[in-house]
Amino acid sequence: MAMEGLQSWISEHKLTSIGTVWASAIGASLAYNSRTKSPLKPSLRLIHARMHAQAVTLAVLSGAAACHYYEKRVVQKGKTTN
Repeated sequence: MAMEGLQSWISEHKLTSIGTVWASAIGASLAYNSRTKSPLKPSLRLIHARMHAQAVTLAVLSGAAACHYYEKRVVQKGKTTN
């Protein structure tokens, strides 16, 4: 039941969800890179964090596109059977 509620909220707030995932990925990548003893400068760590966040965001956008296609297809099938 809770999963359906979460799914409907994400469906209604797609851009907010994607932005949240992006910000979380940046934060997680920065936190991970700051904990390790890396010889990288802070500016390079920020660039790497942004690249990791972009990769995660592209994956989420691909998933959102697939879900949108699936939802649209299910609605169209529902209209043809009624």
